[in-house]
Amino acid sequence: MNENRLHQEGDFALGYNAITDLNGKHQEMMMDFGILKMNEGMVFEDDRPNLERVYLLIYGKIEVEYDGQKVVAERDSYLNENIWCINVPKNVKLTVKGLAEDSEIAVMRTENDREFTPVVRCGDMITNEVRGKGFMNEAGTRIVRTAQDVRLSPESNMMFGEDVHYPGKWSGFPSHSHNQPEIYFYKFYPKNGFGLLRLGDDAVLLEHNDTVKIIPDLVHPQVTAPGYAMYYIWVIRHLDGNPYIKPNFEPQHLWVEQPGAKYWPEI
Repeated sequence: MNENRLHQEGDFALGYNAITDLNGKHQEMMMDFGILKMNEGMVFEDDRPNLERVYLLIYGKIEVEYDGQKVVAERDSYLNENIWCINVPKNVKLTVKGLAEDSEIAVMRTENDREFTPVVRCGDMITNEVRGKGFMNEAGTRIVRTAQDVRLSPESNMMFGEDVHYPGKWSGFPSHSHNQPEIYFYKFYPKNGFGLLRLGDDAVLLEHNDTVKIIPDLVHPQVTAPGYAMYYIWVIRHLDGNPYIKPNFEPQHLWVEQPGAKYWPEI
């Protein structure tokens, strides 16, 4: 198994499941990343208030209490419904309560000394795009949801969002890379689906609930198998003085997006 693939066998346990740790395992990612799994009535209090934190609801129903406020969020389908997330700065207490029989939340945390007002991002605050239409014979058609980037949230040290692949489709092509560390977290529908990721010169198998560390400066295009929808959360850690703005493309593949590109030899 590729060392950058962090495989999860089966479902997550109740509570917080740490995958990367800012001060421990996989600290080269410069972020905490984990999955908080909750049932109804369960209460979780964030124990790292010295960090900037993002809680992204994958599915379920939760109540989040922060900065003297309470907000309820519900999401039935990560494939069909928009992002709901909350971003809070350091020194803000945050508590999550489960309101459904089964809820999953992606937790992202990193160092950030900037002061900003906690913000819930959902609805029209999320940038939704259908990318890949009109070229490569629609091989890269997919849904991209962006919750934070340097334009939407310049105060944050994290850029993140979601991609939803239609079965058999690609993303990240033409192949690209960037200087900043990135984390991908995957789900498939149905759950026995799989995909493949090119990470530098390696091929990485992708399965339900897997996480992959995207090492800086390695290309990382990927594809899902026919018949299986692939969903993934992507989170990029901005570097001090070098935030993520745009990718670096491999020039030898850029021709595929040019108008009139021929993908089959003419007879």
